[in-house]
Amino acid sequence: MAEAPAQPRTTPPVTAPVASGGARESGPLPTARSRRRYRVVLVGLLVLAVGLGFAHLAVDNPMPVGSEGFWLVAQMRGSSLVAMAVVAVCQAMATVSFQTVTNNRIITPSIMGFESLYVAVQTAAVYFLGVSGLGMLTGLPQFVLQIALMVGLSLALYGWLLSGRYANVQIMLLIGIVIGGGLASVSSFMRRMLTPSEFDVLTARMFGSMTNADPMYFPIAIPLCLAAAGLLWWRARRLDVVALGRDAATNLGLDHRRELMVTLFLVSVLMAVSTALVGPILFFGLIVANLAYTYAGSFRHRWTLPTSALLGVLFLVGGLDDLAIDLAWARM
Repeated sequence: MAEAPAQPRTTPPVTAPVASGGARESGPLPTARSRRRYRVVLVGLLVLAVGLGFAHLAVDNPMPVGSEGFWLVAQMRGSSLVAMAVVAVCQAMATVSFQTVTNNRIITPSIMGFESLYVAVQTAAVYFLGVSGLGMLTGLPQFVLQIALMVGLSLALYGWLLSGRYANVQIMLLIGIVIGGGLASVSSFMRRMLTPSEFDVLTARMFGSMTNADPMYFPIAIPLCLAAAGLLWWRARRLDVVALGRDAATNLGLDHRRELMVTLFLVSVLMAVSTALVGPILFFGLIVANLAYTYAGSFRHRWTLPTSALLGVLFLVGGLDDLAIDLAWARM
């Protein structure tokens, strides 16, 4: 009697294990924990900035808190607080955006010669007109003129070097360094020809100081700062694409050159407002920008721009510049 043929053994299909954490996500903040961490960091920075701002108004205020005399003293201190907030937002957001379009994390917009132009204008006024020349640079029309000069110089530089077939950002940076160095040399020569008293008065204007900020400049400086910073944040998605590089941005349908021009124009406005308001501030934007990349936990501009602005306000209002420098060097 013949035996029945053996049936082939079948193995059940192997199924992939189902993740218990839900659907997988990808992105700059892919998990709920990372998004929660970012919200905690942002709210914490905001609370610290507000607290330090109130402390700036209240510490050493001889009048009782809440009294009429307290608010009179706080009002006088408020102008410096507003100036610090404007400068912090301008420097932080301008630096982050500038590093994106240049694809370089160790440079700042000051490389384009904004501070050198400011110093050259101030020095020339004292050199040709004496100490009274600084008084001629004080006033709302003169403030607007300084902003227009800085923005005009940057636009001429961008339009010349980023137009044509062989537009190159690196060449633009090199030309900016040359122009800044040339203006610094001319300013140094004129300072050597000044009298000691004129030199002392001029030196006080060569460093960034909140005492240089006149409240009558705020109706111009604050709207320009808010408009330029708001436009940069609104264009955050485009900046994310620009950060991928020229070829990748073009392949994704973005006009890379146009985005560079618009971003650099907004950066020029922010830097011109900051420099004309309080004077040159070296390395502040670089420090804040590098800290923002770390604490935001992402390179997406929608998150790094607000983080950098709050960090700038925190360190500038709190007078924590030395701490910021130490943290930045530890993170770089």
